[in-house]
Amino acid sequence: MSIDLEGLSAKQLEAVIAKAKKRKDALSKRKPIAAVRKKLIALAKADGYSIAELFGDEANANATSAPAAKRGARKSTKGRTLGKVAPKYRNPDNPKETWSGRGMQPRWLAEQVKRGKSAADFLISAKPTPKPQVAGRRVVKAADA
Repeated sequence: MSIDLEGLSAKQLEAVIAKAKKRKDALSKRKPIAAVRKKLIALAKADGYSIAELFGDEANANATSAPAAKRGARKSTKGRTLGKVAPKYRNPDNPKETWSGRGMQPRWLAEQVKRGKSAADFLISAKPTPKPQVAGRRVVKAADA
């Protein structure tokens, strides 16, 4: 929330300040959330209930989860490593430069694409597998020949 203070008159500024002080006082009088939560759990237990029974499983999840998890956002990969992936693209000018296809496109590949080449031109070919030869109706594999 942002308020454009530049466009307010002195009287309007005083009203905003008074409202802000009133809100600050109300917030400072509140008990900490942890204390209120503890009191609610104790009250529920005293009557033989659990918080999940009273408010459903969402109440427990909402108390401990981040807001992004509630919205169904993807989980962050920060702090965990993803497995290594074999490179799929190689720079012909410098064979040491490769790219797996994950993340941002490297500069050497982006430059070549700008020049009109296709990223497929830089694909690293996998081991060539011998194609079966067809002799009449029988398929002859390289190992059979």
